[in-house]
Amino acid sequence: MDIRRRPPKPSLTTQPPPPPPPPSPAPGDPDSSSPKASDALPLPLYLTNGIFFTLFFSVAYFLLHRWRDKIRNSTPLHVLTLSELAGIISLIASFIYLLGFFGIDFVQSFISKPESDEEHQRFILHEDRNIHCSLPPVVGAKGKPPMDLPQDDEELVNCVVSGRVPSYSLESKLGDCFRAAKIRREAVQRLTGRSVEGLPLEGFDYDSILGQCCEMPVGYVQIPVGIVGPLLLNGCEYSVPMATTEGCLVASTNRGCKAIYSSGGATCVLIRDAMTRAPVVRFSSAKRATELKFFLEDPLNFDTLSLVFNKSSRFARLQGIQCAIAGKNLYIRFSCSTGDAMGMNMVSKGVQNVLDFLQNDFPDMDVIGISGNYCSDKKPAAINWIEGRGKSVVCEAVITGDVVSKVLKTSVPALVELNMLKNLAGSAVAGALGGFNAHAANIVSAIFIATGQDPAQNIESSHCITMMEAVNDGKDLHISVTMPSIEVGTVGGGTQLASQSACLSLLGVKGASKESPGSNARLLATIVAGSVLAGELSLMSAISAGQLVKSHMKYNRSSRDITKISS
Repeated sequence: MDIRRRPPKPSLTTQPPPPPPPPSPAPGDPDSSSPKASDALPLPLYLTNGIFFTLFFSVAYFLLHRWRDKIRNSTPLHVLTLSELAGIISLIASFIYLLGFFGIDFVQSFISKPESDEEHQRFILHEDRNIHCSLPPVVGAKGKPPMDLPQDDEELVNCVVSGRVPSYSLESKLGDCFRAAKIRREAVQRLTGRSVEGLPLEGFDYDSILGQCCEMPVGYVQIPVGIVGPLLLNGCEYSVPMATTEGCLVASTNRGCKAIYSSGGATCVLIRDAMTRAPVVRFSSAKRATELKFFLEDPLNFDTLSLVFNKSSRFARLQGIQCAIAGKNLYIRFSCSTGDAMGMNMVSKGVQNVLDFLQNDFPDMDVIGISGNYCSDKKPAAINWIEGRGKSVVCEAVITGDVVSKVLKTSVPALVELNMLKNLAGSAVAGALGGFNAHAANIVSAIFIATGQDPAQNIESSHCITMMEAVNDGKDLHISVTMPSIEVGTVGGGTQLASQSACLSLLGVKGASKESPGSNARLLATIVAGSVLAGELSLMSAISAGQLVKSHMKYNRSSRDITKISS
């Protein structure tokens, strides 16, 4: 993209380029025609400086002598004689001259315009320059020639590049999502001068993401999906899909599943199921904020508030209200069950209904925001770690001593000691918040991406504390993971995409449960916890046996020749 300072005037004849400016005279050149400060003075510069220098000190001495005499004779200082007035004027004039470093810069400013101003003026008025504003080319990168497009598409690409057609409006303008993505993709390549050849375009249903999953698509990213299992959980076997680019992760989790299976399986219990949203409201005083707090937390008002909240959805059911005050600001944390949906939109609609209802009795309530971060969504927060958010789950298993030694290649005492020093004491030393585990986020993220969950909610969903202890006279290992805020759903968002829907179907939790609303989402949360249990067990065993570095050097290093790929 070029920015032109001033368009050139049209001319029928070709004018020769202007002659180059004459070289600037060297400093001190006697033939230089540039004006000097001394040219404006009636006397040579050294004489002028000497006169003003002498005048300044002699007049100052004269005035000080006169003022001392006035003080002795009690004569008012403001009564001036003609000679004193002339002395003051002379003192001021000489001071101004000396202040300007003998007057050179002061006089020069009147007789000569600075060269920088002349250059700037010449650039603005006489020169026609093109300034290139695009990004610098990447050294060694090979540009891709423009794609051959039909004439109509070529015109649209040019319109997007020039800004005449907004990129976001292509879908509504064309009515063809794939064509819109193709045109946008070509426009991006031309605007940036960089190729996205490795980013797939075809083979994806762009209509399925319109208005719900992604805006202004230009392609899709491929992530490999591995299968771990069978995971024996609550008497049922599950093959768990994990989308990841980290080598060893799937293999390690699969080893943990084998250890759990060989020991009789794991047991998982859902403790709590409640999504939260916490608006922040403000009053004119803290007293009024506390009045609303008491009103919301009064059990007598809960049924009324529940009726208002629950009418937003046939699945939303208000479970509790928790308030916190900061000055005259009140944070209201609503908790509700949301069926098989993750539930953020559902709970937000219910909260809005309650806020509208409260305006009748509290007209001075100012709603600052529907979310005041007391929820707390997509951020590590103590309230989620303590109170829970989404599904709160605990999962446990007893691993026999034979399995620990033969499958995990370590010992029960070594695992118990490592867990205490690493996951508990080490995390405490680091000041961890909900991070008392080895790598729960690895498994949570991989399952979230594979099943269409919100990857950003991995932050609170990975809150986990891993516990290990020796049981049965020290022969066997009891391991458990407690995860208070797993935020998952089997309907809505990315769960309806073809690939993610297939992974949910593999787990047997696709869509909403008609027999027991919410049971599919709850089952998915327990599967996540069970997979985390397997991942924790295997990684801790690898660290305990000193196998972590060796396995990652074998499976998690790229051995491909990057130079050959780039060429």
